[in-house]
Amino acid sequence: QAQLAKSGGGLVQAGGSLSLSCAASGLTMRTLGWFRGAPGKEREFVAAITWSGTVTWYTDSVKGRFTISRDIAKNTVFLQMNSLKPEDTAVYYCAAKRPGSVAYDDTKSYNIWGQGTQVTVSS
Repeated sequence: QAQLAKSGGGLVQAGGSLSLSCAASGLTMRTLGWFRGAPGKEREFVAAITWSGTVTWYTDSVKGRFTISRDIAKNTVFLQMNSLKPEDTAVYYCAAKRPGSVAYDDTKSYNIWGQGTQVTVSS
């Protein structure tokens, strides 16, 4: 059974750093992405990385502050978040992209989702 298990998150002051990780099981050769949003609200694309790790995408608001990476051997994706801002506060979700789907930044392209983890940045 394919699933994504996340860890990380928490509370940090503005300007601080947090790291998220997401371990995939039962999944191979998938682009993995991170989204964020409020519970029950539409999720916003944050970053994504191809299976090989050679291609990454970021939403403009996190470029230069967030870094997505993956450990292929452990089938785990990481999101290092630096210089955090209060507007980064959200529930963060990792997701696996459906094979053959095109848009890396559209939730509809992802069919396996992990449980969300809360990230809170205080001002």
